[in-house]
Amino acid sequence: MWQSYSNGLLISAGLIIALGAQNAFVLAQSLRREHHVPVALLCILCDVLLIAAGVFGLAALLARNPLLLGIARWGGVAFLLWYGAQALLRACRPSALTAQASAPRSRRAVLLTALAVTLLNPHVYLDTVLLIGSLGAQQSVPGAYAAGAASTSLLWFLSLALGAAWLAPWLARPLTWRLIDLLVAGMMFAVAWQLMVRPVA
Repeated sequence: MWQSYSNGLLISAGLIIALGAQNAFVLAQSLRREHHVPVALLCILCDVLLIAAGVFGLAALLARNPLLLGIARWGGVAFLLWYGAQALLRACRPSALTAQASAPRSRRAVLLTALAVTLLNPHVYLDTVLLIGSLGAQQSVPGAYAAGAASTSLLWFLSLALGAAWLAPWLARPLTWRLIDLLVAGMMFAVAWQLMVRPVA
């Protein structure tokens, strides 16, 4: 059982702990101290549900349906391009570089954006459902493997949210906000480009 748990922990760490669209969004929200803990908890919940779905059978279903993967791919490309453009515009407007200069968003608006960043990104399904799920199906104790993968998500997103919020007083400067928004825009465009030029199926 512990071998399956550690396998899930390590495999998930290799996939989740990377600078991607979801991580960039959590980091940006944490630095703004704008509903960052609920955002992290929502990302954890989504990961847990997708990991469980993948480990317990959805991986095989999606692997046999290229149409669904294609829809997820191009929907994700469109969203990533739009979100990247929004971040680029924020970086070009000095009034949007500080938390005081921009109106705070409601928790609902932030969580809906977090859901879109998470669920409209095909890489989330590739990582959690297909890759983690298909490997979990081969473990001696799939439930322990799923728990290990979920533990990685829990530790990572809480660390990212709470750690970034702690650093906010030192990082909340106009130049830092500009760099963060440029980083977010670059990451969104890079992920969208990878999806456009490389088939997901």
